[in-house]
Amino acid sequence: MSSTASLIRESVYSEEETVMWKSLKDSKTGLIGVIIVLVVFITAVTATLIVPYDPAKQDLVNKLMNPVFAGGTTKHLLGTDQLGRDILSRIIYGSRVTILVAFSGTICAGILGITLGALAGYYGKWVDSVIMRIVDIQLSFPFVLLALFVAAVLGRSLRNIILIAAISNWVQYARLIRGEILSVREMEYIEAIRSVGGKNGRIILYHIIPNVISPVIVQATLGMARIILMEASLSYLGLGVPLEIPTWGRMLSDGRDYMLTNPWLAILPGIAITVTVLGVNLMGDWLRDYLDPKLNV
Repeated sequence: MSSTASLIRESVYSEEETVMWKSLKDSKTGLIGVIIVLVVFITAVTATLIVPYDPAKQDLVNKLMNPVFAGGTTKHLLGTDQLGRDILSRIIYGSRVTILVAFSGTICAGILGITLGALAGYYGKWVDSVIMRIVDIQLSFPFVLLALFVAAVLGRSLRNIILIAAISNWVQYARLIRGEILSVREMEYIEAIRSVGGKNGRIILYHIIPNVISPVIVQATLGMARIILMEASLSYLGLGVPLEIPTWGRMLSDGRDYMLTNPWLAILPGIAITVTVLGVNLMGDWLRDYLDPKLNV
């Protein structure tokens, strides 16, 4: 019996994978987005293996070298910065911070937001009022101002940047999951589970959240782009990770003084940020189309 059930599950999962792959192939922009995200992710994971130079190593003799497409040598494909550090190596290492902050911040924000939103939506009454007032208070602060305040108070560290990402983004998940739960908590199947003695926690975790998680997945994908921009902005302002860690935002900040003489110092990390955010947004748009049944009619 268990073997038959296992075969049925495998068949369903296989069919789902086929439908998802077909949907991705049909969406050219979605496919481009997924490829960009995968390339950035693989680059971040293998950064220590593929970098041609130590990203922190200074070589003042070879500072401000042109990239190869601007008349430079193949020794430094994307040139060097004002301290002689290899730009390609720093961009590759910078992807590690971007991916780590984006994924960790999204997961932490999602867990916090889903938990509080589920409690507010399911229990309602004073629980809903308290949580939603906290949401309203946080939304009254401009996003950038809140991030700057937390960064200035807690100081520069990778852990604090992830914490800022979670604090700044959990409200979107809380409001979304609350609204979804309000629409399903009184449905017949939930009432049936309650009538046979189902516990509230089990109902929320096993019967409600799995049925409302699709829009949360889309929100998480699009929220990653916002976190990437947040991390780059804080690094640009000197409130991101410690100075010795290469980040795209700090490279952009360092290159602003050389825009007239060596513009690639700012242009190249700017392109990395733009392409990554574009890829995440394109992937999010495809996921929204795939997971929203109303768009598949």
